[in-house]
Amino acid sequence: VQLQASGGGSVRPGGSLKLSCAASGFTLEYYDIGWFRQAPGKEREGISCVSRDGTTYAPQSVKGRFTISRDDANNIVYLQMKNLAPEDTAVYYCARGECHGPLSDFDSWGQGTQVTVSS
Repeated sequence: VQLQASGGGSVRPGGSLKLSCAASGFTLEYYDIGWFRQAPGKEREGISCVSRDGTTYAPQSVKGRFTISRDDANNIVYLQMKNLAPEDTAVYYCARGECHGPLSDFDSWGQGTQVTVSS
C-alpha cells in the first residue's frame, strides 16, 4: 500500500505546478485522499482533500489557488496549484484517510515532493 507524490519543482512567484499522487496496492476509489504540506520548522498542515464521492475541501489559505481532483480509473489524485507564493514553499505529501478526520488518521504517507517558490 503506497501513495507517491510527484511533480514538485522550483517556480517563481505567480507560477503554477501540478502535483500527482499515484496510488498502488489498493483501490483509490474507496478512500478519501488528502494533500498536505510541511515547511521547515512548521507543523504539517492539510491543504486539500477529496472524498470518495468527489466532494472537495480546502482551507481559506489556498481556496481559489489550489484545485484537487481524482482519476479513480488511473488511481491518481492531482493537485493543481496556481498563483504560487513564497509561503507555499514546503514538502508536499498525499495520504489516505477521512477528509473530516484528524491528521493522525491518515496513512500511507509517501516521501513527498518539494515545492520551492522563489524569485
